Amino acid sequence: MNLPNALTLLRIFLVPVLVVVLLTRADGHVFLGAAIFGLAVLTDYLDGYLARRRNEVTRLGILLDPLADKLLTAAAFLSLVELDAVPAWMVMIILGREFVVTGLRNVAAGRGLLIPASGLGKGKMVAQVISIFLLLLGRRYAILQRPGMIVLWVVVVLAFVSAVDYFRRFWREALKPSARPVVVPAHVENEPPTVERAQPPDVPQRRALP
Repeated sequence: MNLPNALTLLRIFLVPVLVVVLLTRADGHVFLGAAIFGLAVLTDYLDGYLARRRNEVTRLGILLDPLADKLLTAAAFLSLVELDAVPAWMVMIILGREFVVTGLRNVAAGRGLLIPASGLGKGKMVAQVISIFLLLLGRRYAILQRPGMIVLWVVVVLAFVSAVDYFRRFWREALKPSARPVVVPAHVENEPPTVERAQPPDVPQRRALP
């Protein structure tokens, strides 16, 4: 296993640790939870950077990296709901978007298509990280609670808009007729291609005599 994949697995391992730390509500759990979340976000940056720099992009990494990101943000947001720091309906919109986009991505992959993340999706991810940090620290410093909620509203709006944009691109790329696989009849699948010889334009074809 290479280093980028190891960092991705570390991020997945940190997910239950983050939940336990936040929900036990021990002394300093907010700061420790913010530190664990920050470490996980750092691994998210490092695994992609190292995979590209060292040319170690693997199928396992492509599969695990978005899964680790979704597990991390879902764990953080659900923990904040349990701590009464954020409304549950806002978190459900954010997580529902993730499920829908993941489903569309799997359908597109089944058709042999890869729809890259848009700028809206990347912006949503950055806004999620900022909002989680602010909301976590807002449990200790009340002055950060309002900015955290403002950024969370931005996340909700970006989640909705990016989902619509992704569905539009999915419809255009994966459901257009040219993107559908061509089914070759079984009786001609293994036959060699035939070459049709063109008739000279000035020589009319003769009809067969009865």
